[in-house]
Amino acid sequence: MRRVVTTKLTYKRQIVADGRDTVAAALRQLSDVDKADLILVTGGTGPAPRDETPEALDDVIGKRLPGFGESMRLPSLKEVPTAILSRQDAGVRGQTLIVTLPGKPAAIATCLEAVFAAVPYCLDLVGAARIETNPALCDAFRPKRNTLD
Repeated sequence: MRRVVTTKLTYKRQIVADGRDTVAAALRQLSDVDKADLILVTGGTGPAPRDETPEALDDVIGKRLPGFGESMRLPSLKEVPTAILSRQDAGVRGQTLIVTLPGKPAAIATCLEAVFAAVPYCLDLVGAARIETNPALCDAFRPKRNTLD
């Protein structure tokens, strides 16, 4: 069943300490208790010992969406050769889409530009609230419905 949001879009910013358990707990809280439709996690995606965001994602998702990570790394590699070290990813927990992003603001923008057109349709598919985008900023892709029913 699709949830329909007719009110203003709301968001919450939260800073969480590094660590697999703390990040996983925050993701569970945001998806299960706060009922977030979309969670964007920044930072903790590198190879350093304290970078455990991908492992925290593994602990909480039911379905992985590897195309997100693949699509985010490709444009990043055009900007910096170290993009291969980043472990961006995405997955679904219940009706929540969770996307992990690098920590650097320029890299976040590059990654989101690469995948955001698919986010509204993904939210539709997982039963999250429908979002509409401003086509001047982001032309969201949704397949055309078959009208010959």
